[in-house]
Amino acid sequence: QVQLVESGGGLVQPGGSLRLSCAASRSIDSINFMGWYRQAPGKQRELVAGISSGSRTTYPDSVKGRFTISRDNAKNTVFLQMNSLKPDDTAVYYCNAYFGRNYWGQGTQVTVSS
Repeated sequence: QVQLVESGGGLVQPGGSLRLSCAASRSIDSINFMGWYRQAPGKQRELVAGISSGSRTTYPDSVKGRFTISRDNAKNTVFLQMNSLKPDDTAVYYCNAYFGRNYWGQGTQVTVSS
């Protein structure tokens, strides 16, 4: 099992940046896949960034070039650097780990508004 705790959300103006962190309760070295998802009101949860145990990354076109996922295995933490934020990026952001099954954090709110 693994518990995930997100932090770093908040209110930011369009064009601004935020860095989200996801702290895991155990070593993430052997976790096959970790990712960040988001869910806006009335919409389905969607993947915004994923990283494999070999540090291969994946992004949808909507965030490619603006978001960067990284992992620090020594700190059991995954990060999501979000730049050039847009109002459409407003959502609750969830950390995910696939380790036999899916594990989720509690979510952190990101609001992009002037």
